[in-house]
Amino acid sequence: MKRIQYILLMLPLFGFTQHTLTVKITDLKSSKGLIALGVYNSSETWLEDGKMFTGVFAEVEEGDTLIKLKDLPSGTYAVSLFHDENGDRELDKNIFGIPKEDLGFSKGKLKTFGPPSFEECSFEMTSDVEIKIPLK
Repeated sequence: MKRIQYILLMLPLFGFTQHTLTVKITDLKSSKGLIALGVYNSSETWLEDGKMFTGVFAEVEEGDTLIKLKDLPSGTYAVSLFHDENGDRELDKNIFGIPKEDLGFSKGKLKTFGPPSFEECSFEMTSDVEIKIPLK
């Protein structure tokens, strides 16, 4: 029994600690629709459909929208999100493939010709983290 207690106490030292990521989304143009948020843990899967580490659709709140993702292990992550104003759960684009709905990224900024890289958006999570992402 003491061995099991010892192992449980040592788990945090072996990287099994779980953290909460709190994302505050600002500069929403309306309170309609959803926020589509994806958390990625690799440059190989960055912004690939269905290849995020975890993701969520959340109702937009009046003013700023706060989303909490619990139980994330320590590691390197990057967040991408968009305001799905019409609630169809897809990023609407024009005929040139340019997004028509507002976007946001952790740390990185939207470039003239495309999104920022995983490295530009990534952050380390070794404890609970709160980030603020303005939509553009």
